[in-house]
Amino acid sequence: MLFELAQRGHFLLTWLVLTVLAFGMTLAMSGTLFLLYYWRPTFEAWQRKSNPVFPKPLMVRREVLQMLKGIYTATLCPALALHLVDAGWSKAYGGLGGYGVGYLVFTFFVAWIGSDLYEFFYHRLGHTRAFWWKQHKSHHVFFNPSPFSVIADDHVDQLLRSAPLLFIPMLMPINMDLLFLTYGAFFYGYGVYLHWGFELRWPGSHHPWINTSFQHYVHHAKSTLNKPMHTGFFFKLWDQLAKSEYRADPSECVCAGCCTARGERTREAFLAIEKPDYTPLLSPSFWVFGDKRLRAPASASPPG
Repeated sequence: MLFELAQRGHFLLTWLVLTVLAFGMTLAMSGTLFLLYYWRPTFEAWQRKSNPVFPKPLMVRREVLQMLKGIYTATLCPALALHLVDAGWSKAYGGLGGYGVGYLVFTFFVAWIGSDLYEFFYHRLGHTRAFWWKQHKSHHVFFNPSPFSVIADDHVDQLLRSAPLLFIPMLMPINMDLLFLTYGAFFYGYGVYLHWGFELRWPGSHHPWINTSFQHYVHHAKSTLNKPMHTGFFFKLWDQLAKSEYRADPSECVCAGCCTARGERTREAFLAIEKPDYTPLLSPSFWVFGDKRLRAPASASPPG
């Protein structure tokens, strides 16, 4: 589908269609989890929340607005890759392209593992070099992320994160629908889980080789310039080799499972925390003005 669209020769149209598709996909995945776990939180679900506090509506608004920047930036690379086919720079193709189903499976794993390693190195660079930290630090404003913060990046950061969508088709023949779905559904879907803020029973927070939502919460909460911590995406292997894992004794570990085991996630504690009212997110004026309208006095005395 994407390959055929690009053959019409309209780069802006291709980019626009990809952006609309990406927006629909990201909103559906992130929005669904937010609605289920943040809008009306339950005690049972809260016991598995890494950070027991819920983000304010203004912070969620900021996440979504920054997410929109990430969406229209991330779709530039695949749109360009499609339009470089005629120039001989891109090996992207549509359908089976004469390669067969086995090659589709092979290229999926190449894109998956290769992109995961690339993400680790690029992400680590954003925590070890001042220039790259400057590009990346806006993402760390969300120290207590919600599912909307997956690609809540500034332009340069997101452009480089999505660069494999451009250079993979330049290095090897690959079906562009497969590559877009790998990034749009598989990578973004896992990113939603990592930024979800809640922990699964499997994979548990102490899984030996899978990065879970807890590791990524720790990354947002503790990792900064010159302090890389869990900059990997799917696999812990890269951080294990780089010795950038979070490790803590069970008596001090802050994962939800350990906190619950120590008796810290009680119903009394749940009732004591603030459950933000997220209904302002349904108001168009809130998206335009933030909480300025909410803070405005109900009435004002006439001058003089």
